[in-house]
Amino acid sequence: MNSRFYTYKNVLLAAVLCTALISSCKKNEPLAPTEPVDTTSVPGTGTRAELTKDSIFLYAKQIYLWNDALPTYGVFKPRQYNSASNDLDNYEAELFAITQIPKNPATGKSYEFNPDNPEFPKYSAITDITTNNSAQAFVAKERADVELDGTGYDIGILGLNKIGPNNNYYIYVRAVFQNSPADKAGLTRGTIITKVNGRSIGTNFNAEVNSINSLFDETRTSSTVSGIKTDGSTFTDIVLNKVKYTSSPVYKTNTLTVGTKKIGYLALARFSTLQNNAKAPLDAAFNAFVAEGVTDLVIDLRYNGGGFVSTAEYLINLIAPASATGTMFIEYYNQLMRPFNSSTQKNNATILANQPLLDENDKPQYNANGTLITYNNINFSPASNTTLMSKKGNLNNVTNVVFLVSGNTASASELVINSLKPYMTVKLVGEKTYGKPVGFFPIRLENRYDVYMSLFETKNSRDEGGYFDGITPDLVDNNTINFYDDPTHDFGDPNESYLKNAIGLIAPSAAGKSSSAIMSIRGKKVSVAATLNSNAGFKTAKQFVGMIENRYQSKRNQ
Repeated sequence: MNSRFYTYKNVLLAAVLCTALISSCKKNEPLAPTEPVDTTSVPGTGTRAELTKDSIFLYAKQIYLWNDALPTYGVFKPRQYNSASNDLDNYEAELFAITQIPKNPATGKSYEFNPDNPEFPKYSAITDITTNNSAQAFVAKERADVELDGTGYDIGILGLNKIGPNNNYYIYVRAVFQNSPADKAGLTRGTIITKVNGRSIGTNFNAEVNSINSLFDETRTSSTVSGIKTDGSTFTDIVLNKVKYTSSPVYKTNTLTVGTKKIGYLALARFSTLQNNAKAPLDAAFNAFVAEGVTDLVIDLRYNGGGFVSTAEYLINLIAPASATGTMFIEYYNQLMRPFNSSTQKNNATILANQPLLDENDKPQYNANGTLITYNNINFSPASNTTLMSKKGNLNNVTNVVFLVSGNTASASELVINSLKPYMTVKLVGEKTYGKPVGFFPIRLENRYDVYMSLFETKNSRDEGGYFDGITPDLVDNNTINFYDDPTHDFGDPNESYLKNAIGLIAPSAAGKSSSAIMSIRGKKVSVAATLNSNAGFKTAKQFVGMIENRYQSKRNQ
């Protein structure tokens, strides 16, 4: 067993971490008898890329949520993924192959089958950290979004929506990132774009769509737009320069008085880092809700793909009433990872000894005796991964919350919704959510690539979860004039279709009247076509989709 172990260890040491970190590690214990990895056919040598491919598979065999469905190394042959011209594409091809093996018995398809893009996993991913917006080795043209630390590098427009038929349509801004060039220019959700980079739009969509999409061309350093703001004022040839900026995750907050109700509204873009980005604006929003006597909440997560578990946990504690106590949610890892040896302070996933438990500043952590703390020192049992309610803020007595959701509402957003259901009256308005009850922490390879493979499933205090196909709203968007994702109004406007329907759930007597099949847009009549609210052919800014367990960074060994 020892000879196999050292061959296996050499593969990992070559591919996983920089030499400085590895030199601080103690030697691993021999593989546990229950270890599912057959290392007899793992080569002891190879190129850096070949060793990384080995590592991706060997990590999956121990820590992937559905690891028991994976074949042996010799059957899978990770080094066969070598047809692409660059390493990242090969690694992604291998990860995709891994994720398509375990099948959901309820559907017969992979748990990670992605109906919107079948060539990519629905949950797992690999990122090159050197191309992040906040990376020191920043590559400007590679990214056009806001990272989970709040760093953006773009003009600040999330996406666009089209209203009306192709020969008589309007293009609306879907959302604008706070503190971006578009935000500073006064553009908001509901802004109409009439001209892009010198070309007028609105009369021939098929001929004009490429000009519209040029707003999201990562090679452009600036774009020029004209249009109409939500207050009716026009603007001509505003130049939006692509710059680096720091953005709050809060799109907008508002308090609406509806009869005897005071409804607090919050639109949240992402679950970004708590202490450095999300906590201050969230605290400000909920402090305002307290001061304004809010009785009910509407939380708009329709464009929120997730982020950090710690930030989701904080939002849950801000929303929940003071009476909410006990379990918030539980994380369930695979059966191999769960056993924890209290005497050695190690779990059975021995491969994790090669992953230092970095702190919030990406620095390694050490025990009092100077030994490096790794993910092998974390207790992954359900009991040690049960998160309890711990009320935050002073909004104590709200018992009704409505979430605005869509197919872009994923992961940490769904965690918030599911965790609150046992403690409040929770309603959903919009489209079925993305469906991601699983999360991960990053596995770093080559000190360059972060591998995010599904590692745990979450369930609430009633053992409810498993929403792999998404969570169905109480009121389902039917894409009619009365109910659709309405870009013609800004976030927090009570006339916006989703919010209007949410208000109708909270205060039924105040529900708005039905509209006709003719829309009046800035005084111009537009008939409602089948493409009422179409995104077909549009590019968008890139958004993170996932749920990262980052609380271990401060847990250390348990």
